[in-house]
Amino acid sequence: EVRLVESGGGLVQPGGSLRLSCVASGFTFSRQDMYWFRQAPGKGSEWVARIWSNGVSSYYGGSVKGRFTCSRDNAKNTVYLQMNSLQPEDTALYYCATDAAATNRGQGTQVTVSS
Repeated sequence: EVRLVESGGGLVQPGGSLRLSCVASGFTFSRQDMYWFRQAPGKGSEWVARIWSNGVSSYYGGSVKGRFTCSRDNAKNTVYLQMNSLQPEDTALYYCATDAAATNRGQGTQVTVSS
């Protein structure tokens, strides 16, 4: 059974930083590209980032490019999302997934950016 558990969310002031983690189990993590998505209140899901299975390359949505960095530790079955220069519009539920359709996804971790 695929299991994804996110953590690291919280309340942060504008301009602040957070690092999210997603611990995976139930599949061969090192062979799987991983994705981050977010869903703001009252809006649909937005793709945030994708990282290759070997961690060599990563890709980002336009609204976060240059501020967010995705990385992974295959020895720990964990993917990370470092978020810098956070703004109120980054407020959302953030979740990781194993594919672009988020067929397998975690419950998410809430990020709130507010002064």
